[in-house]
Amino acid sequence: MGNSIDLVHCITEAIREKKGKEIVNMNLVRLGYAMCDNFIVCHGDSTTQVSAIAEWVEEKVKERAQIHLAHREGSEHARWILLDYGSVVVHVFIKEAREYYRLEELWGDADITILKEEDQ
Repeated sequence: MGNSIDLVHCITEAIREKKGKEIVNMNLVRLGYAMCDNFIVCHGDSTTQVSAIAEWVEEKVKERAQIHLAHREGSEHARWILLDYGSVVVHVFIKEAREYYRLEELWGDADITILKEEDQ
C-alpha cells in the first residue's frame, strides 16, 4: 500500500469490521490548504465501541499497510479519538460529540463520500 486511496480503503474496512456508523470520507486534496488528503469520520454507540474502533483501525493499518500511527488523541475519554496517519486523519466519535462538532459541515467544501449502510 503506497497511497492515500489504499490507506482510506484499509481504514474504512477496519471501521466496518467493528460496526462503526455513518462512515464518511472527506477528500480535501482539491482544497489546496488542508493539512492532509483525507478525513475519515465515523461514530460508535458507546465510548467502549469508539475505543474498540480506534484500536482496530490502528492494528489493521499496521498489519495490512505496514503504516504506523503518527499521533493519537482522545483515548482517555473516548468521546472523540483522532488517529493521524499523515495523509489521512481518522475521527472516531461517540454520536453526541459528532453531532456537536459537525466536522462534515465545517469541511463542507470537500469532496465528501458517504458510505451507505448497505455498503457497510
